Amino acid sequence: MNLGEKLCRLRTERGIYLKELAAELHLSISAVSSYENGVHSPDIKTLEKFARFYNVSADYLLGRTECMIPIEDLEKELVGQYTVANFMNTVLELSPARRQDVANYINLLKAAEGEGKK
Repeated sequence: MNLGEKLCRLRTERGIYLKELAAELHLSISAVSSYENGVHSPDIKTLEKFARFYNVSADYLLGRTECMIPIEDLEKELVGQYTVANFMNTVLELSPARRQDVANYINLLKAAEGEGKK
């Protein structure tokens, strides 16, 4: 998925009209449309506006990663002194088998939480 497709998908998933987005970002409707259609590419400042508005990383928008989380969110505290980055680094230090165990446990917790909401 290219930059324009991602911008369009993010906007439509959030139910935002082109006109609303353009007003929010102080851009013309035609500029936003041209970015979404891949006719033009946004400059760095405009790319940053999109990333902040959608709360995703610029690397995600540029296709460098599938991780949508903005870099500043890596420092968010999750539990005690552990941040998102701490958890990610800890998981990366594990063997592939242990990583699979972590993934399985997370899926189990998500399923249990989903059952509790019913």
